[in-house]
Parts: sequence; structure tokens; C-alpha cells
Amino acid sequence: MNDKTDPIEPAAPVPAANATVEPVVQPPAASTTVKGGGVMRSSAIFSAMTLLSRLAGFARDVVISAALGASAGPAADAYNTALNFPNLFRRIFAEGAFAAAFVPAYAKTLKTEGEAVADQVATDALAAVAAVTVVLTIVAQLTMPWLMTVINIGFLDDPARFKLAVILTQITMPYLPCMAVAALLNGVLNARGRFIVSGAYPILLNLIMLAAVIPVKGDQIQSAYAASWAVLVAGFAQAGLCWWAARKAGANIRLTLPRLTPAVKAIVITAIPAVIGNSATQINVFISQNLSSFVAGGRTWLATADRLYQLPLGLVGVAIGIALLPRLSAAVASQDHAQQQASMDEAAVLSMALTLPAAAALMAMPYFLIDALFTRGAFLQVDAVNTAQALFQFGWGVPAFVLIRILAPAFFARGDTRRPMAFALISVAVNAVLAIALFNLGMGISGIAAAVSASAWVNVLLLGATLWRRGHYRPSPAAASRLTRILLASIGLGLVVGLASWTRPVLQAPVEALLGALGADHGAKELTLLVVVAAGGLTYVVLAFATRAVTVAEVKGLIRKGR
Repeated sequence: MNDKTDPIEPAAPVPAANATVEPVVQPPAASTTVKGGGVMRSSAIFSAMTLLSRLAGFARDVVISAALGASAGPAADAYNTALNFPNLFRRIFAEGAFAAAFVPAYAKTLKTEGEAVADQVATDALAAVAAVTVVLTIVAQLTMPWLMTVINIGFLDDPARFKLAVILTQITMPYLPCMAVAALLNGVLNARGRFIVSGAYPILLNLIMLAAVIPVKGDQIQSAYAASWAVLVAGFAQAGLCWWAARKAGANIRLTLPRLTPAVKAIVITAIPAVIGNSATQINVFISQNLSSFVAGGRTWLATADRLYQLPLGLVGVAIGIALLPRLSAAVASQDHAQQQASMDEAAVLSMALTLPAAAALMAMPYFLIDALFTRGAFLQVDAVNTAQALFQFGWGVPAFVLIRILAPAFFARGDTRRPMAFALISVAVNAVLAIALFNLGMGISGIAAAVSASAWVNVLLLGATLWRRGHYRPSPAAASRLTRILLASIGLGLVVGLASWTRPVLQAPVEALLGALGADHGAKELTLLVVVAAGGLTYVVLAFATRAVTVAEVKGLIRKGR
């Protein structure tokens, strides 16, 4: 629910127990360093880097899923617990409230008082967040056995799974201060208009984990240990890369002892509403963890489904949010209402043009996707079935997850962080009630996923209705028409891939025969999936042009902008 990943935290979708350690980059505040250009053009670099990171992450997940499995042994659930626990605090402190408060403060100081003063603010803020997260890490390390009995009650019935989860989480916990440092340094880079490292540094995590797990593949327990140690190594590597990039960008940030300066106090005060919102959000993580801990493999089924539904969120929602906030902030500051409307319309149309077809595919062929991508090694068919059920429930929430990223900046650009926080708290309550109810009514793990999607739509409705009522944003007739046509094209895609999923044995038979003739024993289901995805994508493109959701003139215009 909310990894790589994992960002606009107070209004972010409610994370589940399966959130990954993919870092989530905060959108930059408005700054003179952030150069011009439209939302689409501004988000292209970040999207490209994120795509590379997600592809590397997918390769990592395929290898680890095959090595650890899901329900066949304690390794997978213990490993996913070890990934999730540092994330719980990271979302509250590192990449959540503190970073969201720091970025605007740094960008404003950079603009009004110059680089030297801004970099001193960054130095003091870095020392403060590093000190807090190091203390949290030490406390968590010392109390981990007791913490595990609280966050994973279901593990108490399985001593092997409980013990392994404790040890692996103690290994990964120091990832928290590393990500705190990386997140703050990324805020510095974004405020200076540098986005390449922000999108690229998660790749290090994926590559290091692959290098660690592949040599020991075949032993579930040893693979879990290797993956956990790789997380720790990657944390130091990522923080080091961000430090180097910030220094190369001209930021004179130094290591120093923490001081409670006026600037740091101001950042802390600004962060308090988001801390409250994020802390409340973690109640849902707590509930999801405990519910899924009662089902062997449950944590891993959620984590695997999370990998796929997070892809459009990471590529589209975060990237467009990063491009939208500085542009929207500048329009608000200059009272340019036409530019505000144009920015929001462009972001909404672009995000849904990329998100709705992804959601349609996730809902129309969830088992086909999971089975083709993950069922191998220790990841069994029963794991694919249960993961697919969770993926379907996440699928209808994907547009909401992305829309939150588009609507929340309209509040942040006006200096309003309290209203999104309040809406996040309401969605937290909705998610908590629904997750417990649906889990106990027989939906099991998929009920947890359904609750997350429902709560995200509640958040969207609250954000959207408030913007509409205040007159801050109402989709223009042209944007509404385009969104309707995009929806129709996405439904067409869903019908095509859904039919292909239903007739999969018929489609896969000739592929198996062809590969057999070539002497290949494997790859039929993967190749068939590629063909179906390509057919679905082509269907969407044809329908998008046929319904004029996209026009040839617009494509030519984008090409000219790119040049």
C-alpha cells in the first residue's frame, strides 16, 4: 500500500502491512531553481528514472519470491515483516512529515536568503533527523522481541516464524536513519531542480538485493538473511549517493551535532500536523499486520500484490505530483487562476490516461499477471490465487491512489496542510473499520486490500469536494470530456485482456508448442502474458485515438516540446 516507494504524506493512500522499502520522494516546493515547462515535460525525467527503478525492483521481487515462497515456510513472512517495520517510522519521520516540512523551508530560504543560509538550515535539519532516527533505531533494536509480540500477534503461534522475524527486523532497522538522511538530501536536490538521483537512487537497493540473494537461491532461510543484510548495505549506499549528489549540486551540507535552532524549531512545528496524520495512518499498518499475521503467507500475498499496484502509483502519481506542486505554487502565488486551472486539468487528464488502463488490466487479469510473473520456485499456485484476489481489490483503488497525489498539492500550494491531514485521519478510520469487518466476514487477506481501496476513494471524495466547494478546482468541461473518453478506452482494454485471461489455455497452447519445437521447457506463460499485454496496450491506443481522448496534433506537440 503505500512501498517503493512509496510522498505528499498527509493525504497519501493508507498503507497496508505490506509496504515495501522503496523510497518515496517528496515533491519539491516552489523554487526559482525549478525550471519551467509543463507538468508532462517536467515529470519525464523522474518517470524515466522511476521506471528503471521499478523494472529493477520487479526483477528483485521475482527472484526473492521464487527463493522465499509465501505460505511454504516462515521465511517470506518474516522477511516482509523486516522490510515493513523500518518503513513504519520512515513514513512518519524520514520521508513523511519532516521532509514535507523541510522542503518548502529550504526552498524558501534558498530563494530569499541565499545558498549559504539555506545550506545551514539543511545541515541543522539533517543533524536533527539523523539523531532522532538513530535513537529510534537503538530503542527498537533493544525492544524488538516485545515489539514483535504487539505488531504480529499471529506469529506467536509459530515460534520459528516469530524468532526469524525478530532477527531479520533487527538487521534491517538501521535502514531507517539511512533513509532519513537520503530523504532530506533529496529534498535539497529537488529544491535545486535536480530530479535524476531522486528517481534513480532506489535502483541501488534492487541491484544490491539481487546480488545478495541470487548466490544463495534454493535455501529459503539463508535467502531471507541475505536479502535483509542487503537492505542494510543498500541503505548506506543510497544515503552516500544522495550525499554525493547534493554536494555536486552545490549544496554545502556538513555533518554536525544536532542543534535546536529557530529554523529547525519552525520545521518541527510545521511537521506536527503531518506527524499526527502519519502516526494515525500507522494504526492501519498495525491492524493490517496483525490481521495478516494470522494467515500463513498472508503478509507475503499482500506484499506481492502491492508490487504491481504500486507501479502506476510510483510512475504516474509521484512523478506528476513532483512536477505539479512547484508549478501550482507559483500560479497560486501570482494569483494566476487560468494557470492553476490548466495545471490541475493537465495533471488530472494525464494521470488518468496512464492510470485507468493500468487499473483495468489489474482488475481484468489479476491471476494471469501473478501466475505468469511470480509462480515459480517456492511461490506456489495457492499463493498466486490468494495474491490475485488481493490484487483485484487493489486494482479498483489505483485511480484513487493517484488522484490523491494530484488533489493534495492544490491544498499544499495554498499552505493548507491541516485539511488534508483531517481527511487522511477520516480515511484511516474507514480503513480500520472495513479491514477488521471484511477480514472477519470471510474475505481474509483480500478484505484488507478492499478496505485500503475504499478508504482511498473516501479521501479523494473529501479532497475533491472541498476543492470544488471552495472554487479552487473544478474540472473544465474539456477535461471532463477527455476523462470520459479515457475511461471508455480503458474499459475496452479491460474487455480485451479479460477475455484473453479467460481463454488463456487456448492462447498459451500454440506458444508452448512453438517453444517446445525450439527446445525450450519454460517461458510459455511469460511470453503469452507479453503478447496479451501488447494486445491490450494496442487496443487502448486505438480506442484513445478513435474516441479523441488523444489526438495526433497533441502527440506531435509533445514531440516538439521534447525536442
